Amino acid sequence: MAGDPVWLAAVSLLSAFQQCHFAWLVGKSRVKHKVMPPAVTGAPEFDRTFRAQQNGVEFYPVFLTLLWTAGCFFNEELASFLGVLYVFARYKYFHGYVQTGKGRLTGFYLTLIILMCLITLGAAGIVNSFLDKYFDFSIMKKLHKLL
Repeated sequence: MAGDPVWLAAVSLLSAFQQCHFAWLVGKSRVKHKVMPPAVTGAPEFDRTFRAQQNGVEFYPVFLTLLWTAGCFFNEELASFLGVLYVFARYKYFHGYVQTGKGRLTGFYLTLIILMCLITLGAAGIVNSFLDKYFDFSIMKKLHKLL
């Protein structure tokens, strides 16, 4: 169907798969380090694995909200591309954190940059939509005419 946000949905499913994979890795680490639920502390490697996954869970609603807002109100392809970069950055964050506490920093900073880009695009798209709807003025249409 034309106009369906297929790219946003695809990135959302990819990121959901990643969340499941990280949860599975926490379970695997629980077994390896003999940390039985409901305990959430144990060997340092388990603690880092658990925190890496939990941090991803904490940021996940923010990511999905910004992905869909930027994609629906600004540009689906650009938002989806940033979404794929976010999935990559989360991969770097998770695996870096499992290795060392400082190993998470590159992935963490990259995720923050991507989230800032998505929030900026989403806000710009919403402002443009308001201006277009209530004042019959579209910044995006003006830019397209210039380019």
